[in-house]
Amino acid sequence: RRVIVDLDDYYCARPELVTTGGRGATIRVTWEEALYETPPNPRDWLRHRPKGNRNEIEGKYWIGVGDVFRPGGTRHESFETLWWQAGRYVEFAVATANEPLVLESFRIRETRYPPKAESVFETDDRRLTDPVPIMRRALMMCSHETYMDCPYYEQLMYVGDTRLEILATYATTRDDRLPRKAILMFDESRLTNGLTQSRYPSRIRQVIPPFSLWWVGMVYDFACWRGDKAFVSDRMPGVRAVLDYFRSRINADGLVEAPNGWNYMDWVPAWPDGSPPDGMHGVSGVINWQFALILSHAAELEDWLGEKEMAARNRRTAEAVARAAVGKFWDGKRGLLADDLKHRFWSEHSQCLALLSGLLPKGLRKRIAENLFSDPALERTTIYFSHYLLETCRITGRMDGFFARLQQWFDLPRLGFRTTLEHPEPSRSDCHAWGAHPLFHYTATILGIRPKIGAKEFTVAPRLGPLRRARGTWPLPQGDLVVEAERTGTSGRVVVRTPRGIRAVRGRP
Repeated sequence: RRVIVDLDDYYCARPELVTTGGRGATIRVTWEEALYETPPNPRDWLRHRPKGNRNEIEGKYWIGVGDVFRPGGTRHESFETLWWQAGRYVEFAVATANEPLVLESFRIRETRYPPKAESVFETDDRRLTDPVPIMRRALMMCSHETYMDCPYYEQLMYVGDTRLEILATYATTRDDRLPRKAILMFDESRLTNGLTQSRYPSRIRQVIPPFSLWWVGMVYDFACWRGDKAFVSDRMPGVRAVLDYFRSRINADGLVEAPNGWNYMDWVPAWPDGSPPDGMHGVSGVINWQFALILSHAAELEDWLGEKEMAARNRRTAEAVARAAVGKFWDGKRGLLADDLKHRFWSEHSQCLALLSGLLPKGLRKRIAENLFSDPALERTTIYFSHYLLETCRITGRMDGFFARLQQWFDLPRLGFRTTLEHPEPSRSDCHAWGAHPLFHYTATILGIRPKIGAKEFTVAPRLGPLRRARGTWPLPQGDLVVEAERTGTSGRVVVRTPRGIRAVRGRP
């Protein structure tokens, strides 16, 4: 007997099976996120195969992972597993021997970190609100003893994923125990050269140097959204160690040479293993602009902690790297920054990081901001790095680009997704919580709630784009920061309510 059960949602759960009789039988219980449109190929198992609409199973192929149970033939035998499984679909494949078998019961016991959903986002456009349960479910399913990239595959906490998961956590709950633990664990993972490991805890050591920079970004985010000075101060030796490693890679031209390790940045199809042009060997524009951006964040941290000399040093380095990067990567004819020194490759990534750094000359900033949204030949950010594109849309005022990029999330409900996927189709993982980052942008960008470092004063600058109205809450430890924005004709209305001890000021939209 073979049966496929649709759980109608994504679960991380421990299976519990009770049987009677059936000595010599085998019960194979396997889990899958979705079924495949093409048969598996053992000689090409790394290739991502299409799955189509996740609600559909007819005519598709099952692969699955799971457990085999072997009844002893007695009454009311109970089976449990040593670890949990994950997915939406469960397949039972039962083969009996000479005795009849009764499956008395099967149930699943869900396991995950139990955050409370303490935020609200409401708007007149259902395209934004319909994917919210999908994004929240993905974040839940990737939150356990630690965050993780995905529950079905690696079950590892990666820095790049975790930074976005933490931002989504700040936007949805006051509970910041998991963010604190993640920041601390990556600090504890540090190697003798100053870099963090890319994923931790992990039996196998892996280093993604750009992820060490994103860890510094995690510390900066915590300072902005939570403002715990003692916790941040304890992380600063690690922050400085990461930056000093990258300083050691600066060459005679003032640019960072490719660090040792896997310099992954995004799953762009044209980038081998997700590394940008010259990212593994040579000088990458993407990596240099990321370094300049993170140096600027670190300078703010040092200023906040009273380390004026350290702040000035970071700003000097950031400005020097930015000047060298403009000199080598700027292409006046195209009006964009190249990814490589020979100006053969171009991406949204370089433009976004350069704009976010705030270090571009004014004239270049304007041209890049225009061409970023008009040049059809740029390599596009995928689901993960789209966070930085959405941040760029915010600072450039291009909410048309913001809502256009959200189309990937607007499509999720009609395609049968219950969680957010890893990258554009065909996707390996159907549950990757880095795809939950629009939860952050709904309130932080559309409603425009942004903190000054220290988390005592917030700027509110709604950017409604095509929306007529939006309302949301940001759950702070002191209480809810509530913003209501409405546009009527050429005018608008913004109402802000803050908890005690929090100040809000109106910013420029």
